[in-house]
Amino acid sequence: MGKKRIVAKGETESTGGTARSSASKKRVLVRAVLYVESTYNNTKLTLTDEKGNVVAFSSSGALGFQGAKKGTPFAAAKVGETLATKAQAIGVKEVSVIVKGVGSGRESSIRGFVNKGFSIISIKDATPVPHNGPRPPRARRV
Repeated sequence: MGKKRIVAKGETESTGGTARSSASKKRVLVRAVLYVESTYNNTKLTLTDEKGNVVAFSSSGALGFQGAKKGTPFAAAKVGETLATKAQAIGVKEVSVIVKGVGSGRESSIRGFVNKGFSIISIKDATPVPHNGPRPPRARRV
């Protein structure tokens, strides 16, 4: 049942302990780095500060797209718009973009993000490129 608390007139009921100052202070960033990871199956966007600490995150799976629809450019654009609204609340104005992957949502996710009024400083492609691959399997003896 829990303890019952009687509040006197003029006194406000608190949740206990000290007031949460961290919740009242919002983090304000002017510049941020947007990481776009676009695969054939999904598109993930991560917004970080310049040191690399994650500030906001979104993906097409988190927005409710399922199956093959997660990898579409439409889903990627929606992810960009969703993360842009989170970035506006933080106070971001300028963004450096780092793109990774070969999916169809690479460009449309950036377009969805920028259409909300952000300026892009730079776009860098960090897609991993294979170089001769792993060692081939040994010859089969029959």
